[in-house]
Formats: sequence, structure tokens, C-alpha cells
Amino acid sequence: MTEDASHPSQPRLPPYVANQRDEPAQAAGADSEVSPVRPFIITSGRAEPIDETLEIEAQVETTEFGMRSYPLLTFEHRDIVALCATTMSVAEIGARLGLQIGVVRVLVADLAAAGYLMVSRPSSQLSQDLDLIERVIRGFEAIH
Repeated sequence: MTEDASHPSQPRLPPYVANQRDEPAQAAGADSEVSPVRPFIITSGRAEPIDETLEIEAQVETTEFGMRSYPLLTFEHRDIVALCATTMSVAEIGARLGLQIGVVRVLVADLAAAGYLMVSRPSSQLSQDLDLIERVIRGFEAIH
């Protein structure tokens, strides 16, 4: 991919990702096709991430190393690194790319272990906050 001239440090997103970034609810509704690629192919047959404690609400951001390595990455890895130039949750990555949450957890954990992504974990108090959980659920409903 070529770099965006206005933001040389950020890679230009593929059109199917860029469109979803600006208007996730409309793009998700418009793209109802199921990917012909099987999830186990994307994850090399793995069903569990290398970090089994990776929460779906964990915040993910691309590192400088990830930005520099963007052209060398393949397919979904590249899409995740590009999306996470702006911090977002594991669940939001799945929603924007149309991937199953289990697949996203495997890919994000792999990218974080390789240094392409930085993962910020929620505190244990936040994961027990019922108001926060309800807001997250309403946010997911708004995306779909």
C-alpha cells in the first residue's frame, strides 16, 4: 500500500476498511456477504489466542514498529494494523472488518506479541461495572 500524502506516517487504508472507519453502522449493514475464507485458515487453524486472557474490550493501538512494518504484513494483519492507527477495542476491530471475535482475538494477540500492536487492558474494577457493560452492549447494538 502507498502512504497517504497528508499523513506520511499512517498507511492508506484499503477502500473496504476506510469506508467502514467513517460510517461503521452504514457500512456493516451494506456489507452482508460472508467471507469465503474460513476462519481457521485466517488463524492457521488456531481457535485460542496465544494470550488467552485477551478481553474483547481491551484497547488496541498500532505501535511505531507496526506502522513501519505495514507494507510487509499480509491481508487481515495489515488491515488490523491500519485500523488501529486510531485506538479501538478488540470487539470494534471485529465489527469493522466483519470477522468473528475469536478470529480477531487470535490475530490481535499474535500482532501484539510480535510488537506491531500495543494492548491496554481494562482494570478489574471496570470489568465488574454493570453500567459500563450496559453501555458497551448498547454501543454494539448501534454498530449493527
